[in-house]
Amino acid sequence: MSHAHYEDRVLYQGDVWVRLDTLPRLLAEGWRRTLWAGGVVSVVRTPFQWAMGSPVIEIETGGYMGDVGLYVPEVQLPEALALLQGDGAGETFPG
Repeated sequence: MSHAHYEDRVLYQGDVWVRLDTLPRLLAEGWRRTLWAGGVVSVVRTPFQWAMGSPVIEIETGGYMGDVGLYVPEVQLPEALALLQGDGAGETFPG
């Protein structure tokens, strides 16, 4: 499977969002649950679209499961990194 490329920083809905990592969709959705539980907003970017919510029906019906970009608002980056490190997820944020 080819590795998708996602920008490190993007403008989305008028705010700067920072890519935490590029990872398989299922893993990204797990990280999103950890972030959500800690009060951090996140969004997944597939090669086709942005996904604010976890589209369970898409996952269950075999929607895009390849590599996605996992983004958080730049202002919440420190919180996001702390949550993921505390979860043992590790992070590979390039910045």
